[in-house]
Amino acid sequence: MKALIYDDGLKFVDNYKEPVLKAGEALIETTMAGICNTDEEITKGYMGYKGVLGHEFTGIVKDVFNGADKYWIGKRVVGEINAGCKKCPYCARGLERHCPNRGTLGIWQKDGCFSEYFTLPTSNLLEIPVNVADEEAVFIEPLAAAYEIVEQLHIKPTDKVALIGDGKLGLSIALVLGALNINLHHIGKHENKLAISKNAGNKTMLLSEIEGLAHYFDVVIEATGSTGGFETSLNLTRPRGTLVLKSTIAAKEGLNLAPVVINEITVLGSRCGQFAPVMNLLRRRAVNTKPLITKVLPFDEAIEGFELNRQKETIKVLLKF
Repeated sequence: MKALIYDDGLKFVDNYKEPVLKAGEALIETTMAGICNTDEEITKGYMGYKGVLGHEFTGIVKDVFNGADKYWIGKRVVGEINAGCKKCPYCARGLERHCPNRGTLGIWQKDGCFSEYFTLPTSNLLEIPVNVADEEAVFIEPLAAAYEIVEQLHIKPTDKVALIGDGKLGLSIALVLGALNINLHHIGKHENKLAISKNAGNKTMLLSEIEGLAHYFDVVIEATGSTGGFETSLNLTRPRGTLVLKSTIAAKEGLNLAPVVINEITVLGSRCGQFAPVMNLLRRRAVNTKPLITKVLPFDEAIEGFELNRQKETIKVLLKF
C-alpha cells in the first residue's frame, strides 16, 4: 500500500506492508489527513520515531477484529491517537494519553495515518455526524487539544484571558475559546492570521502593541513554542494568575523562573483533549475551520505538502486520499 514514512529521511513508498488487525482494533481506510508541526519535528529526530507518519485523519472503517464491534464497519470516523495498554492505573481512570505503555498514532510505537490503511482500537473511535465534512472533522485532534484547556481550568466569565501565538495551535485555541465565549485577547505577529481569530469573536493585537499590559491577565495561554513566547506570557500573567503551557519548549539555555515564585503563578501543562465535546461544536457549526486550510493536495503529493507546510504563511495543509 502507499504510505509516507520517516526512516532516516522522508519517503513516499507504494509497497508498505498492510496493517494486521489485533484484538479490539478496527482497520481504517484513510480519506483525509492533516500535516501537523509534530510530523515535521519527527523528521528532525523528535521521539526517535521511524515508521508511517500522521495522526490527524478522517477515515472509513473497513473491518474489525472482534465480532462485537461490527457496528463500526462502514462508519466514517475520527479517532483519539493514544492507544493505552488497558491494564495500568492510568487506563483504568480513562487517561490512556498518559499510559506509560501507550502507542501514539504516527508518533510513538504505532504506524500513523499517512497510508491507505491503518489501525486503531475501536474504543478510540468517534463517528462523524452527517453534517460535518471531512475537511472539518480532520481538525478535531488539534481542536480537542484546545478544548482541553477548559476541561483542566475553570475560566470565569470575568477573567481576562490572553493567548500568545498565531500559528496552527494558537488559531485552533482561538476558534474553540471564541466558540465558548471566553473573554480572549489574542496576541500574535501576523495580521492576516489574527484576522481569523477576530472573525471568531476575539479581541486581537499585535505583539508590538502589548506595552503596558504587564501582569494584566488572569489567565495566559502560551502557544508559541519559543523561549521568548514563554517569557512574554509570564510577564503578562498577574500575580496568583495562571499560565497555561500548550506548546513544548525545548530550551537550550535556562529559563528565568523566578517570576513564577515571586508572583505565585500557577503553571498548567496542557496536551491532548477529548474529541466528543469538539465534535459537538463542529456539528452545531460553532467553529469554522475553513479559514485554516491553506491547501488540499492529493496524497501522492505528500512530500510537496511537507515543503508547503514549512512556509511561514502556511496554516494547514490537508492530504486527500
